[in-house]
Amino acid sequence: MKFLENSKLEAVGAALSSEMGDCKLDGRLESYSCKMAGNDKRLFKEITSEHEGGKKPNELQALSPPQSTLSSSPTKVYSRSISDGDDEPRGYLCDTISTKTLFHLISTLNASFNPDYDFSHAKSEEFSKEPSVNFVSNAVDSQLFSTLGDTYNNLKPQLWASINEEISLPDCDIYSYNPDLSSDPFAEDGAIWSFNFFFYNKKMKRIVFLRCRCTNPLVGDSGYSQDDDDMFDDINSLEQDDYDGYNK
Repeated sequence: MKFLENSKLEAVGAALSSEMGDCKLDGRLESYSCKMAGNDKRLFKEITSEHEGGKKPNELQALSPPQSTLSSSPTKVYSRSISDGDDEPRGYLCDTISTKTLFHLISTLNASFNPDYDFSHAKSEEFSKEPSVNFVSNAVDSQLFSTLGDTYNNLKPQLWASINEEISLPDCDIYSYNPDLSSDPFAEDGAIWSFNFFFYNKKMKRIVFLRCRCTNPLVGDSGYSQDDDDMFDDINSLEQDDYDGYNK
């Protein structure tokens, strides 16, 4: 994938990266051409290689149901519980994706997260096809407004206008990346929610990638927040006072 410089997209992405109280936002808005680069050619060969058990470029693979059939929002909200899948709607006919389009999505992830993460082995079931532009825009607006408040109302027109100008939203298929916790680069200590959307215009051979995550900056790698540390300090202080009183 070839990164396409766009100052308007870059400005929106920068505006989506901010810190407010106990919430830190990390957002990016990027445009990519589907033209293969060196590493892309190697990955495409691996995916489609018959020797490696690969699939033909036009062969269809099953996607997970769109997030709209699973919850009220396509954004991922993190918790320590993992669903056993019993709540998944029954009888839903899943969408499909061609191997070549899946390759474009995976290559976009690799390009955007490089060099921190490698998504070369991502599976089709980690992706979903979203039902409409309106659904995705409403979900994104709702999630960002709940975090940024009126600040987002000032940014919203610029966000959607810049995306539409770059990719022509009415002509796009929209996909989301929804991995399980073990393979999600956003599933770290302090993660609250995240979303990853691909606006794919097949005619333009271009993808606009919108990703954002919200984390609690007070939570470190250990999983304990500063409040937890303060609580432990208070407990240790009380225990020391009790010990000193006992030995008087």
